[in-house]
Formats: sequence, structure tokens, C-alpha cells
Amino acid sequence: MLVNFTMKRVVVVIVVFVGVLLCSIADAVRGVSVSCMVAYEEGGVRAVFSSPECPQWVLCAEPSKNMSKNCQFATLQGHRKYQEDRVTCNLDMKLPFSGEGGPEEITIGIAAIFDGHGGEEASEMASRKLSGYFLIHSVFIAYKRALSGDKENHVPLIGHRSLPSILEEALLRTIQDIDTEFSKEAFERRCVSGSTATIVLLVNGEFLIANVGDSKAILCSKKGSSLGEVYAEELTKDHHPDREDEKTRIEAAGGFVTKSSIPRVNGVLAVSRAIGDVFLKRYGVTAEPEVTGWRPFSPEDMYLVVASDGIFETLNSQNVCDLLDDKASSSSLSDRIVRSAFRTGSTDNLSVIVISDLHN
Repeated sequence: MLVNFTMKRVVVVIVVFVGVLLCSIADAVRGVSVSCMVAYEEGGVRAVFSSPECPQWVLCAEPSKNMSKNCQFATLQGHRKYQEDRVTCNLDMKLPFSGEGGPEEITIGIAAIFDGHGGEEASEMASRKLSGYFLIHSVFIAYKRALSGDKENHVPLIGHRSLPSILEEALLRTIQDIDTEFSKEAFERRCVSGSTATIVLLVNGEFLIANVGDSKAILCSKKGSSLGEVYAEELTKDHHPDREDEKTRIEAAGGFVTKSSIPRVNGVLAVSRAIGDVFLKRYGVTAEPEVTGWRPFSPEDMYLVVASDGIFETLNSQNVCDLLDDKASSSSLSDRIVRSAFRTGSTDNLSVIVISDLHN
């Protein structure tokens, strides 16, 4: 389903990023030059930042650790020696364009859990790169489509119906770029780290989810004639190596799945898709996400939850929604989940994002 944007057609001519993620070295970045577009097509986001053909695009100092804006999240190291989870969430990300009536902005929400394993390196890089890379990809993809779509007037217009596919493509390219960049560094440094990635995009009352690994996204909704009970819907499917389609891919690539209490790729990795894990990529491990497609929130939907798998060592999805519906609890929504998972015996790192304002 297409996102029902209410804005007019948008002219993609001037792009300005403001804030901590991206800087411009002059005033507005006026258009995207052909040579810079070529650099982007050949090398992705990193080429934009490093190419002399794209001097306007500068990546500012990146935030580290967990980054959140207008989001409610909780994270706990728990019984592990290190905290390898990372959280990135911003429900008020602005994607600015120049429109027919002047500057236009799309407000996008993005929320992600990266559950690292074998070290924090992969989840750390993914959390730092996600927002900036996604914004850059969105701009360049939109600009390319706009230029190719109006050859007669040479005015780059983009219709609102194109925006959902632009944002989806931008997210897929972002995940690919992050995995490629990290895997190159990991191979050179002999680093075995990897990470899951569960990422939610929210725009104008609709959402899309891209999932890599075994973190989860859950929708909690009130249903029934009295709307008195809350129901949990799992929006993602875990990428475990014993899942039939995952196992088939791994074995076709020359890998194998050990049969034990926790199935593993080549006896090592408990997920079949991950960012990083560079030395298992040849055996069928991939960072390609499964994507839900765009979907509207219904009036009955209450909470969208993104959580690392440590939450689900002792809780199931229905437990999570029941905790959020507990009006007697005085703790924050995200704290309820993390504390309950820890208290009931989870031994893993624990991280959760709770989004409650679903209809704005």
C-alpha cells in the first residue's frame, strides 16, 4: 500500500540537511551535479563523502552509543560482560526538499535495534551510520528519479506516489552500504563481530519494517467488541538457520546447520542473516533484509515495539503487550519490559523501543 502523503508534487532542486548528522560547507546544497551522481551510483554514500566531485556533502561528527530523539527506549547490559545492543530512534527526522510553493519537508520516523554478537563493532557502526546514510540515499534516489521523469521541461518533479518506494529503496541501500563498509573493515582487522538489524520507518500514519536476524517488531492493538483486551502481532520472522528457507540457502552455499538446542550456521552463528559476520558470508549468511511493505496503522493500534532477542528469553510477544497495557504500573513503558525480562531471568543484553503515538 502506498503512503498517503498529502503534500503537493515536490521539486527536488535544493537539498539542505540541518543538525548533527550532516553538514553543508556553504549555504544550501544547490542540486546534485551529474559527476556527483555518477560517484554515488558507482560507490554509494561513502563515495559521496570522499569524492572531489561532491564537495558540498560533509558528514559531521557522528553520535556514538545509543541515539534517540522523541523516542522512548530502555536498554540494560544485564548479566552479560559487555553491552553489545545499540538503539537508534528519531521520530522527527526532517527530509527537506524545495517544492513548487517553496521549501517542503517530510517528517519521517526511524527506529532501530541492532543486537551485536562477537563484539560491539558491527552494532556500533550500524547505529552511527543509519540515519545519515538513509537521508543521503533518499535524496539521491529522489533526485535521480525526478530528473529521469520530466525530460520535456527539464524540471525535476517528484510525485507523492513515488515517495514510499524511494524511502524503501533508500533503506535497503543503507543496510547494504553499512554491511559492505563494515565487512571490508572487519576482514582487514580480522574482526568476527556481527549484528541483527530491525528497522522501522514511519510516515504519515503508515509504517514499513526491514528485518535482519532475530530481533523483533511487535504491534499491540485493542480488538474485540469492547476493545477491552490487547493483542500482540509479530511483524517480523526470526532468521534462524533451521528455518527451512534459510537452511536451504546456507546449504546451497556450502554451509551447514548444526542440530542442537540452538541451531547454528557451521556450528557458530545462531542467526542466518546479519550485518557483518564476514567470515560466514561465503556460507550463505546475508545482510539482505525481509521487508514488510507499507502498512497503515488502524485506530485500534496502540504500541509499536522493537526489541532485541534478550527480551524474549523469558517473555513472549503477548507478555510484552500486556505489560504495556498495565495501567497500574508507574514505570515508563520501555522500562516495564526491560525490567520484567531481567527480573524473570533473561541472561542477555536487553533493549526495547516503544512507540505510542502511532497516528500522527
